[in-house]
Amino acid sequence: MIIVVSGPSGSGKTTIARSISAKYGFKFVSGGSIFREKANLKGVDILQFNKEAEKDFYIDKVIDKEILRQANEDNVVIESHIAGWILVNKSSVSIYLWAPLEERARRISKRDGITYQDALLSIIKREQSHYYRFWKYYGIDIQDTSLYDLVINTSKLTQEGVLQLIDIFLNLYQKR
Repeated sequence: MIIVVSGPSGSGKTTIARSISAKYGFKFVSGGSIFREKANLKGVDILQFNKEAEKDFYIDKVIDKEILRQANEDNVVIESHIAGWILVNKSSVSIYLWAPLEERARRISKRDGITYQDALLSIIKREQSHYYRFWKYYGIDIQDTSLYDLVINTSKLTQEGVLQLIDIFLNLYQKR
């Protein structure tokens, strides 16, 4: 089974994907971690690497290739902004998590120990880059959630509540 968890920064996708992975004993793959690792190897921060990726499609192709490679394994949870799209015909279940911008900035501020304003600015810059790149290179509107099997607004639920909804969905999915 391949479970995809996508969503914007601060939506809870990494936390939830790790939790699903741990609960079911599946391998966890993070597109964000792969991207950060490549940025670190180049010696740039994530915002700068996003800007470089706007000009060089090779950056995204390398990351996508790694995600696709790891999607060949059984029982894997893949977290990525774009995994829902690049694995649309390969994933068993695709989940999209989201929350309003203000909530996501609050979460990132708390998680990263930065001001709310810095978190907000970082999210806006990263998302502008994502929208631009994914439309330019793939023709994808990443705000279109119609391809996902399950879409959850995480702002009104605890982590446990989100996991319970996903667990119910996965149980129903397996019974069909």
